[in-house]
Amino acid sequence: MGKRRAVFLDRDGTINEEVQYLCRVEEFRLIPGVPYALQRLKDAGFLLVVVTNQSGIGRGLYDEAALQAIHDRMHEELGDFGITIDACYFCPHHPEHGVGDYRVECTCRKPQPGMLEQAAEDLDIDLSRSYMIGDKLGDIEAGINAGCVSLMVRTGYGAADAARLPAGVRAYDDLQAAVEAIFAAEGKGKRKRR
Repeated sequence: MGKRRAVFLDRDGTINEEVQYLCRVEEFRLIPGVPYALQRLKDAGFLLVVVTNQSGIGRGLYDEAALQAIHDRMHEELGDFGITIDACYFCPHHPEHGVGDYRVECTCRKPQPGMLEQAAEDLDIDLSRSYMIGDKLGDIEAGINAGCVSLMVRTGYGAADAARLPAGVRAYDDLQAAVEAIFAAEGKGKRKRR
């Protein structure tokens, strides 16, 4: 069992504004309040791990170099706030619309827990003491399937998916509100929102 704790984060619609098949750096925009929320998690000792489905690669809409450029921008913008993402994992596959080797039933595409399990192995993470935050039902299910506590944000697709949440999972307006819920559950108190 891992010793470290993490908050797993979906990318599009959770950290940055939702853009369908985001592949252009200039379209990457952090959602307001995200840096503050991430800093609070870092200050509390959580690892920050991005886990993102990127079927646009498998569909042939963009390549891994374009994805890396987006992640470089994300790291740069968060770095301006002194925040470091500890790791990023992505799944390029799609079981129906993938092209060539990308057309596969994999264990990494959310709602499967493969990316979270790989991160747990790589970074010595205790999944049972970690969290998953995302804006889609698949994110929530991936967290549950990995043994994490899952929280939904209503940014991105969350407003539509919130009505279909499994019992015991709550939706929050944004990442800041979800982080407040984590700290409230852990008895760490509430801070003023920025």
